[in-house]
Amino acid sequence: MLTFVGLGLYDLDDISVKGMHAIEKADHVFLEAYTSRLMGTDPAAMEERYKKPVQILKREDVEQHPEPILAAAKVGDVVFLTGGDPMVSTTHSDIRIRAAEQGISTRIIHGASIASAVSGLSGLQNYRFGKSCSVPYPAKNWFPRTPFETIQANLAADLHTIVFLDIQENRYMSVREAVEILEKLSSEEGVSISLYVGMARAGSPEPVVIAGDAAKMLNAEFGPPLHILVVPATLHPVEEEYLRIFADLK
Repeated sequence: MLTFVGLGLYDLDDISVKGMHAIEKADHVFLEAYTSRLMGTDPAAMEERYKKPVQILKREDVEQHPEPILAAAKVGDVVFLTGGDPMVSTTHSDIRIRAAEQGISTRIIHGASIASAVSGLSGLQNYRFGKSCSVPYPAKNWFPRTPFETIQANLAADLHTIVFLDIQENRYMSVREAVEILEKLSSEEGVSISLYVGMARAGSPEPVVIAGDAAKMLNAEFGPPLHILVVPATLHPVEEEYLRIFADLK
């Protein structure tokens, strides 16, 4: 059996009771550590709470070499832990398909997702979001334009955009860095983004939510990671009021 368990947004207490029961029964526990991170805990604390080893998985372990995970699931109970909700990432859908093709039973235990937390923190109505996008760190001779193209398409349809920020092994993109990238792209296109909503540490006791133009975002203090960004479309009056009260929209 291969059980996908969502850890929620921030720390050890976000996991569901059902998820904890699955871990207690598991013969092997794997933690996918590249699509998201729980900044309020770490693998050592997880092992202490779960009373068993937690094997860390890198991207290549899941996407290219999942054989050890699947082999263990053929003969025992395996739990595959992810931040947020397990099936938000297509990577996880792929390994579930591979398991099914090998006759391995699977199930999903959902966790709180950043996709829903964004709506709660910002007040932006969830049915008004279009396609999401990710902003990666630019590399030498590579400055990706796809995120801005997605935002433009959503704005043309009057839809909000969730912008996921790059997570690398030793660094986490901030709202400030993401806005700098998007402002460079918008300048090159001769258009402007009039409003951003930045959020930090969703699920923590004191998340930060700030709404404003690029100048405000570039000077705002969001604190430690993880950060996420939204580019809103036209605001409904209730959305606007919510941002004024809870995100310092002027």
